[in-house]
Amino acid sequence: MGLTSTKLQLLFSLLAVVAVVATVWWWPRLGGRSWRAVTGRVGVLVANQALTLVALGLVLNAWGGFYGSWDDLFGTGAAAAGAPIIAAGGAGAAVKVLDSRAVKGGRIEQVLIPGATTGITAPAYVFLPTAYFTKKSERFPVILALTGYPGDARNLMTRMDLPGRMAKAIAAHEAQPTVLVMMRPSVAPPRDTECIDVPGGPQVETYFTKDVKQSMAASFRVGSSTADWGILGGSTGGFCALKMAMRQPSAYTAAVSLSGYFRTILDSTTGDLFGGRKGLEQENNLMWRLAHLPAPPVNVLVTSSKVGESDYGATLRFLAAVKPPMQASSLILPSGGHNFDTWNRELPQALPWLAQQLRSSRPARTPDAAPRPQPSGDRPHT
Repeated sequence: MGLTSTKLQLLFSLLAVVAVVATVWWWPRLGGRSWRAVTGRVGVLVANQALTLVALGLVLNAWGGFYGSWDDLFGTGAAAAGAPIIAAGGAGAAVKVLDSRAVKGGRIEQVLIPGATTGITAPAYVFLPTAYFTKKSERFPVILALTGYPGDARNLMTRMDLPGRMAKAIAAHEAQPTVLVMMRPSVAPPRDTECIDVPGGPQVETYFTKDVKQSMAASFRVGSSTADWGILGGSTGGFCALKMAMRQPSAYTAAVSLSGYFRTILDSTTGDLFGGRKGLEQENNLMWRLAHLPAPPVNVLVTSSKVGESDYGATLRFLAAVKPPMQASSLILPSGGHNFDTWNRELPQALPWLAQQLRSSRPARTPDAAPRPQPSGDRPHT
C-alpha cells in the first residue's frame, strides 16, 4: 500500500483502536509487581502510543502532502540520490510521458523531466490548456509551480487546483492560455536543497533554470525565452521562485511567492548547502542581494497575512528594499496562515497576475529572440 493511501490510514487507525480495547481487556492480567508484569504494562503502553502516533502521522501526511511515497520518506530509490532515471542525452532531452488524462479545460500529463546539464531527472505534472490542442501552430507561455518542502506535486492539483484555476481564468479572459509545469522543489529527497547548486552535490538551481526549460521546449510547443516563463511557489517553493528569478533573471521574467521566506533555511534536512563558502550563502540571501547587488529586471508578487503569518514583517522589509528595474507587488490578507487555505484565497488573483506577465502565444516557428516589453508594476491588491 502507498504511503498516502486511504487503506493504509484506515488499517493503522483500526489497529490503534483495537490495541486500546485489547489493553483495557487484558490490563487486569498484567497486574503485579514482578518484572514480567511491569515490563508487560510498559510494552502495552508503548505499543498503544506508537500505533496512535503512526495513525495520526499517516493522516496528517496525507492531508499535508509532506511525503508522497515510501521512497520519499526513507530517501531510497534512484530519484532520492538525484541520479537520472532516464537517459538525458544532448541539450533539451525528451520528456518521458508516464500517463495522460483529460480534465476540464485541457489535459494533464504525468511526466519525468530529464536534465541534460545536471543529470537530475524529476517527476512533474504538465497541464496543457485546450488551446494547446486547437492552436497547433503556436507555442505557449509556461508557469513552473513548486510545492513547499518536502511536498508532493499532486497537492498543486488536489489541494490548490492549479489546472482548474488556470482553465477558469482562461475561460474568463483573465489569463492567456498558459501551460503549467507542477513540481516539488526537492529533487533529491529527503534532502531539502533550498533550490541551490550545492557544491559537490545536486545542481538544483541549474536544473530548474536551464534543464527544465530546455527539456520542455524540446518536447512540448512552449517557448524557451525569458519572456515565456514565470515561476510560482508556496513556502519553500515561494523562496525558490523568488530566489531563482532574482539570481537568474534570464530564466524567468516574473515570480509569485506565496508565504515564502527571504533567506536560506539551514537545518538537519538541508545539511551543508554552501560548502563553507560565505559568499555563496550571501548570494542566496535575498535581502543581502537587494542591499549589495544590482536589482534584477524581474517583476515579482509576494503574499502574506497581517495576522497569522510569521513572515509578515520580513515581507514588508523585502518590499521596501526593492528598487528599479525590479518591480514588486504585494497581496496582503488581513488574516491567514501558512497553509493551503490561505494560498487558495490568494491564487484567484496571483495566478492570473503571473500569466499576464508572460508573452502571448505565437507561431511555433517564430524565434524566441524578440524582447518582451517591460511588465507593469500594477498591484492586484495591497
